[in-house]
Amino acid sequence: MWVMNKIRKLYSKLNSIEQKLDLIRLSIGRVESRQLNNTKYDNASAYEYKVFSQWGEDGIIQYLINNINIEREVFIEFGVENYTESNTRFLLMNNNWSGLVIDGSEDNINYIKQDDIYWRYNLKTECSFITAENINDIFKKNGVTGKVGILSIDIDGNDYWVWKSINTINPAIVICEYNHRFGKEDAVTVPYDPKFVRSEKHYSNIYYGASIKAFVSIAKEKGYSLVAGNSNGNNIFFVRNDLLNNIIQAKSIDDVFVHAKFREARNSDGTLAFLDLDEEKNILKELELVYIK
Repeated sequence: MWVMNKIRKLYSKLNSIEQKLDLIRLSIGRVESRQLNNTKYDNASAYEYKVFSQWGEDGIIQYLINNINIEREVFIEFGVENYTESNTRFLLMNNNWSGLVIDGSEDNINYIKQDDIYWRYNLKTECSFITAENINDIFKKNGVTGKVGILSIDIDGNDYWVWKSINTINPAIVICEYNHRFGKEDAVTVPYDPKFVRSEKHYSNIYYGASIKAFVSIAKEKGYSLVAGNSNGNNIFFVRNDLLNNIIQAKSIDDVFVHAKFREARNSDGTLAFLDLDEEKNILKELELVYIK
């Protein structure tokens, strides 16, 4: 009993520290947001800053929502893990948006439900392994259909195919993770596999997703234009064509594409391989890809 009480007290202290750190990060993010709102840049990546996002997506999102007309302040993000690092957490806490987050891990969803933000904000969670076949039903089940503010897609696998299948929501902004190793010339994606798991599909951990040109292709079909990309070379931003204006304008692939510098390739034993870009490309050229016409 004594040991259990000690563990509970320690857990309570750690939870309190984490909450205080969140408030500090939130405050710093608000300061950065105010400073950048008073500065004019031509390139959206100049507005990057990180609060809860992996790279600089928080800043780009603030820049976009401050410069286009968002009718419904609701977001959807999937592939969020435990939601401590995500594209929409700052949006939830700073702008008081409502949202739906989806992840395939029950442990991750339970973590989110125990997080302080779950009662402080209007956040829904869904534990589902996302496929092209079930994504629209997930939205309907959670009562999120029609116009939404942001859709953020990051499932490290069937991203292209899932976006292609979505027909029950009409986001103002769509954020996708692209695989820079596929380059900018070809519209390619991994073949659709409803059971796709990045770490299991190929030991290298770099066989996933689609090229920037593939996402631009499906975006054009759905009525969206490429408007920004992060400077790290993995996330791109699309805005619905009817919302473009003299500030938020369409960009070319050349304007946005970046060959990332991060090295996440793995050896067959699961350790980091620290390969350069050419070595990574040599692995991928031996694997099956679908070319989008």
